[in-house]
Amino acid sequence: MPVKIRLQRHGKKGKPFYWIVAADSRAKRDGKYLEKLGAYNPNTNPATIELDLDGAVKWLENGAQPTDTAKAILSYKGALLKKHLAGGVKKGALTEEQAEAKFNAWLEEKVAKVQAKADGLSKADADAKAKALEAEKAVNEARIAANAPAVEEEVAEEETASNEEE
Repeated sequence: MPVKIRLQRHGKKGKPFYWIVAADSRAKRDGKYLEKLGAYNPNTNPATIELDLDGAVKWLENGAQPTDTAKAILSYKGALLKKHLAGGVKKGALTEEQAEAKFNAWLEEKVAKVQAKADGLSKADADAKAKALEAEKAVNEARIAANAPAVEEEVAEEETASNEEE
């Protein structure tokens, strides 16, 4: 039975949400699956990915073929690297501790990159809000300035009219 690791679509129209599943390649896209490995939500920025890393590595080692998108997600989360390091341990090129240390170092670097992107997005969002507030203040000040001379002119006209009567 050929097994694929692929995405199974959920969510409503225009708001996709995917499960990452190991399924028989002959099954329908949203049909029967063997095991749910995680979830992928592309609606958030950065995209939210939850993945059972050990389960994904187990399926990869047993011969499951990921689709292109699933392969990108597995690579992003480190499942392909973990499988690669496990192969090195089996061949004797690495010890289990060395492989675990390499994977943890990569994982920390990846988390730092994702956090930096999230911080950059929140900073850009805050800057955009600040600029919008400044623009709104400028418009309000211009509106107040445009209305203020009219009031002063009316007061000045009333003073001249009262001065002429005297």
